[in-house]
This record gives sequence, C-alpha cells and structure tokens, in this order.
Amino acid sequence: MYPERIVKLFRNGRSQAVRIPREFALPGTEARIRKEGDRLIIEPAKPASLLELLATLDPIEEEFGQIEDLPLDDVHL
Repeated sequence: MYPERIVKLFRNGRSQAVRIPREFALPGTEARIRKEGDRLIIEPAKPASLLELLATLDPIEEEFGQIEDLPLDDVHL
C-alpha cells in the first residue's frame, strides 16, 4: 500500500479538481466518487453489467466461416 500524500486542488471551470499522483493512478477513463462524512472516496468505475461492457466494444467486421451443424451428443450427468 502506498503512503498518503498531500495533493493539489485546483479549479477546472466551475468544478474543483485534484491532481492524482502517478502511483495512485486509476485504470480506465472514468471513476466513481462518493462522500462519506468528510471523506471523498474515488475508485475505478466498473461496468455495471456484461451488457454495458459489450456495448463499449467495437463491432467485429470480419466474416466468419460456415459453422457445421453437428448432431447433439447425449449428456450424461
């Protein structure tokens, strides 16, 4: 775990922003923020569902070959 650091706060338009040091950088391009008492909690924003994740992917443009329709095998449990 990294030790705590003092960071700079600044204005970005009408919003307040914080410079996040490299060792605390979050993955991705979005983060979730919430307030608990006097604390601000910032964490990576994770897709809420598989459908939301799939919606962010580019469509596949390549053509797939014909798939042979095989008979179903008996399933033994």
